Amino acid sequence: MSNNSVKNLFFYSLRSKQTLVNVVSLLLFLAVVSFVLFEGTKKTVALTVDGEQQEILTHADTVGELLDDHQIVVAKEDFLHPSVNTSIENNLSIEWEQARQIEITVDEEIQTLTTTDDLVSEILAKANVAVTEHDAITPAADAEVGPENKIAIEKAFGVTLLDGDKVKKVWSTSTTVADFLKQHNIQLNEFDRVEQKMDELVVPKSEIQVVRVEKVTDVVEEETKFAVETKKDDSLLKGKEKVVQTGEKGKVSRTYTVVKENGKEVSRNMVNEKAIKEPIKKVVAVGTKVVTASVSRGTNSAAPSGGKEFYVTATAYTAYCNGCSGITATGINLKSNPECKGYCRRS
Repeated sequence: MSNNSVKNLFFYSLRSKQTLVNVVSLLLFLAVVSFVLFEGTKKTVALTVDGEQQEILTHADTVGELLDDHQIVVAKEDFLHPSVNTSIENNLSIEWEQARQIEITVDEEIQTLTTTDDLVSEILAKANVAVTEHDAITPAADAEVGPENKIAIEKAFGVTLLDGDKVKKVWSTSTTVADFLKQHNIQLNEFDRVEQKMDELVVPKSEIQVVRVEKVTDVVEEETKFAVETKKDDSLLKGKEKVVQTGEKGKVSRTYTVVKENGKEVSRNMVNEKAIKEPIKKVVAVGTKVVTASVSRGTNSAAPSGGKEFYVTATAYTAYCNGCSGITATGINLKSNPECKGYCRRS
């Protein structure tokens, strides 16, 4: 091959390579321009998913297309704003929150609700679960549902509370007597007692009785009886009595421990006694003197020696007793003849 042929072939090869480079460069330039033009026509959207926000660029025409591009499936219970049919404009804000299933237990009965609400009260309202201020709700009605997605409700029922001498109708949930007293701020003093066991369960129509016990000291002054002493007195006729010394009652101070339950005294025990005034005994003289009667048949004769001592009983009569006729056994009418006094004789 001649030198000219080799030279021509070399220059041809160079021209081919240069052409290829030019073509590749052109294609690369067109690609970059196309990419820039493609990216430049994207719209900026702020997408918030379950509270986390991100900024994305998209060629999607609607919110629905954008969510499809990001493999987000929207359920009817989910929260989405704006709607899937909304046209996308630059700087559009889209918020999507996936609904969660909440388990609601009411006195061991369970129901579920799918919602995006977080506040317990709003969830219960949506689930048509009626509650009162006395019901026990966990979490509290004004709190948010926790990560466990559960709400527990204990319905309150009526309980009779006897606190001392007061009777109250109160509300309670199923709990122990100890917790019941704590919930209702029932304070027990040192001697107070509860008739029910503290670990006993409170159920509907239960009756909880708190006995208020009070121990007090009572100091009283009381009279004491006096003794009676009898002495024989031979200056008094037998059967007669005479008060020689008037008796006087004494006085003592007695200290009692008194126990009251619900304001009523149930026991009283004396713990101390102190004399304030000693009693004065009463002295009574009892007669022992005996009268001897002398009997004689004549006015001038002396009483016979060796006479006997005897006692007689005299009986008196009256014409004016209730039911008396006034006529004596001898036939005298004492009412007609009051001057007789029973000694007149009939003529």
